[in-house]
Amino acid sequence: MAKKSAKDYFGLGWIVSLILAIIPVTSWVCGFITRFQEGKIVAGIIRLVFGFTIVWILDIIFMLMNHSICRLLNI
Repeated sequence: MAKKSAKDYFGLGWIVSLILAIIPVTSWVCGFITRFQEGKIVAGIIRLVFGFTIVWILDIIFMLMNHSICRLLNI
């Protein structure tokens, strides 16, 4: 069985999270939902506002290089 990382979307595997990160709408939705679940309200609001711009590109880059979604704000 593949390892699951808590840093990926909803604890899903890396491949599934990468596919979700590549699709802009799912990256946006999954991004702000996971931030709100973690209690990071400011990061969730930033995801809502800027989710289709640089944050989306950063998610793809981080998923490819670090195998986890972008965690720039710990607010």
